[in-house]
Amino acid sequence: MDRSRADVRETYDHIGEHFSKTRVNAWPEVESFVADAAEVDLALDVGCGNGRHVETLQQRADQVVGVDVSRSLLDAATERVPDGRFVLGDASHLPIATDRVDLAVYIATLHHLPSREARIASLDELARVLYSGGVALVSAWSTAHDTFDTPADAETGFDTTVEWTLPGGETAPRFYHIYAPAEFRADVESSALSLDAFEVSSGNCYGTVSPASR
Repeated sequence: MDRSRADVRETYDHIGEHFSKTRVNAWPEVESFVADAAEVDLALDVGCGNGRHVETLQQRADQVVGVDVSRSLLDAATERVPDGRFVLGDASHLPIATDRVDLAVYIATLHHLPSREARIASLDELARVLYSGGVALVSAWSTAHDTFDTPADAETGFDTTVEWTLPGGETAPRFYHIYAPAEFRADVESSALSLDAFEVSSGNCYGTVSPASR
């Protein structure tokens, strides 16, 4: 793992306990996506954090695997979802067999990978682990978010850091690549995934994806 990616891991290991306490509920977009899905054998949450979306996926899957790069967040996930299965791993090198996953979510994690190469590699990995009829929901923070003063027709996003404030006032910088919607679509379409549906909701890009023809 290169230094910048290690920094992301170390940041979330440091803030994970406090961060987890602020992430209680599943995102409505994830709940809607899962509610519309068929019942499946195996589901995957890439960048599972404290396991809140693993709980949601359990409504449709016999087994759910959560993958995250942070040991601290996986500890929180194990405590929250004792019957879940959690694995330490990088989104660009998923520790999952090829063609095994029926249903997946990859939420608010893609934007933490510090290079376009790594982001597309992670999308390729998602395509690899999905079986041919599998489907996934991918999200990333967008320039459409009201935090940013970005032209609505921007073609490319930008890199930034967003501070996380711990109790007592200590701050920890977190890397983000803020996606322009057109750029998000282009990156998904440059990967081994097919972009089946796209929307911007609550300041995030959302793509419903499936493996492109193999």
